[in-house]
Amino acid sequence: MWAFLVSLFAVPSIIYIAHLKNMLDTPNGRTVHQSLTPRLGGVAVFAGFMSALTIFAPLDKTNSIQQLLAGCIILFFVGLKDDLVGMSVAKKFVGQLLATGIVMIMADIRITSFQGILGIDTLPIGISYAFTLAVIVGVTNAINLIDGLDGLAGTIVLIITSTFGFYFYTYGGPAFGNYVYVSVCLIGGMLGFLRYNFHRAPIFMGDTGSLVCGFIVSVLAIQFIEMGLRVGQPFGSASPSVAVGILFVPLFDTLRVFTLRMMAGRSPFSPDKNHIHHRILAMGFQQISTVLLLGLLNVLVILFVIRFAVYGNTVLIGALLGFSVLLSIFFGVYQSRISRRQMLASESN
Repeated sequence: MWAFLVSLFAVPSIIYIAHLKNMLDTPNGRTVHQSLTPRLGGVAVFAGFMSALTIFAPLDKTNSIQQLLAGCIILFFVGLKDDLVGMSVAKKFVGQLLATGIVMIMADIRITSFQGILGIDTLPIGISYAFTLAVIVGVTNAINLIDGLDGLAGTIVLIITSTFGFYFYTYGGPAFGNYVYVSVCLIGGMLGFLRYNFHRAPIFMGDTGSLVCGFIVSVLAIQFIEMGLRVGQPFGSASPSVAVGILFVPLFDTLRVFTLRMMAGRSPFSPDKNHIHHRILAMGFQQISTVLLLGLLNVLVILFVIRFAVYGNTVLIGALLGFSVLLSIFFGVYQSRISRRQMLASESN
């Protein structure tokens, strides 16, 4: 409740100051919005999350929340600078490396086992650190990239965090129960912000919010996987594939656009309008219905992996890959049809 109220009451002041100081995002060829809009909504989410967590959560040195907060602070300022004056991809990556290093090295938050995936169990320490780095940076940027419509990133983060939080609360115990505080505080801060972020939104989350939220979500996912290994609950050795299912929409979108960009001979970080939400908008859906559709898709995939977790990692990952390929083919076919219609219309004119 504290995080919700702080975020809720902070947003109007942030909007006022942003307009007063002309700290506004200008529409361009890639954006969906058509008017000057502040991009500092993440400040409100961060304020609610940080204040609630430092007041109500146990911050002793053994539960890794201190290190998580330290990483969040680094990414908050990285995102803030990017929202205000812009920042290169390389500099943002350095900030993500610093935040990741803090939680990996100082808090020992890392993936220690593949739990039977590809016949691999316990990972050598070097591979464990390298893979954890890839996961944290990858998930952080996946949440950042999905932030393309009013309320989309916030809705997806809310679904993912609520799912992880429920299982930490139910099965976490002394080792992982502290992440309930992290989940609830982020949920509260996000709910307060989403009050102002649905179409037509007077404020966007910006990198200030999406980088911090992505970082928190990545840590929750890693600890959820480790909980399955150490506690044996709730899904045991199937926890890695269940975590992938919980993160399905942002992971699918990121892997899809990166693949398409590289196939076209461009940098995977070059911006375009080929994200999953752009493709759904091109089908004729409105912004709100697109957000709800993607939220529903993520929920359905979560329910699927939970229901069939008993079949193990191989079956679940195979099913998720198969569904991703079918979904990509569907969007590709539909996009080609739209392109042909546009060509015929231009020729007739």
